Amino acid sequence: MNAPDGYFSDFANALRYWRGKRGLSQLKLATEADISQRHISFLESARSQPSRELVLKLGIVLDVPLRHRNGMLLAAGFAPAYQERHLSDPEMAAVRKALDFMLAQAAPYPALVVDRLWNLVMANAPAAAMMRFFLGLPDDAPIPCDGSVNVVRMTLDPHGLRPAIVNWEEVCADQLQWIAREALGDGPGSEAQALLEELLALPGIHAAGRVPNLERRALPFLPVTLSKDGVELNLFTTITTLGTPRDVTVHELRLESFFPADDATATWFQQRCAAPSKGQA
Repeated sequence: MNAPDGYFSDFANALRYWRGKRGLSQLKLATEADISQRHISFLESARSQPSRELVLKLGIVLDVPLRHRNGMLLAAGFAPAYQERHLSDPEMAAVRKALDFMLAQAAPYPALVVDRLWNLVMANAPAAAMMRFFLGLPDDAPIPCDGSVNVVRMTLDPHGLRPAIVNWEEVCADQLQWIAREALGDGPGSEAQALLEELLALPGIHAAGRVPNLERRALPFLPVTLSKDGVELNLFTTITTLGTPRDVTVHELRLESFFPADDATATWFQQRCAAPSKGQA
């Protein structure tokens, strides 16, 4: 069953959609939610209407993202439970401070913060320096951290970072999986689906980005090899999320940290980016 554009028109459709996405039978969902299978059946056929508490409980059991839990509440006739603030809002000062701290601790290695669609919202100085070098930008060129730069688009675009990525086909498959997962949750007509279609329309993406090659290397991580003007960097990345958010924006933030996979790469960053960094590039 496909999710409609925007929110579901009724809770029954929303529940069937998310139960199907999680691959749970009515019995399995009923068992995990500690309610009867008959009640699940009645909810999915719209013969019963859920309470606000039950909508929230089912959202937790089905591991529905906070944005879509709000959608389920609206479909059931209730107000959203989770706020969505901008990272620049005063209430988010503590979150920004924590992210600034994590970005600074990553130096001299790159780290950046993106939203669920990989729009850049924060970056430390080493990350900005790395992007400038491989994009051929001046050393003082600003790297916008206002969400206007999409990291996946920049990575896969033939006019972006792709020419510098030696193993771009492997990186392509990995990057597309992140966006495809968001598109799967949002359904057709969503911003995530539009971004996925835009990325798949880029030259060479359909051929390169279908299935990740897990046999090519025996490393326990996906390496990212960048090469330009005689400089070759071998990196791998980790993704960090904030564990107990109650805000849609915070729930969707990701901290991507880059680490050297060899001594030569570590030395390059230590020599070029040894100065302390701040969260905004």
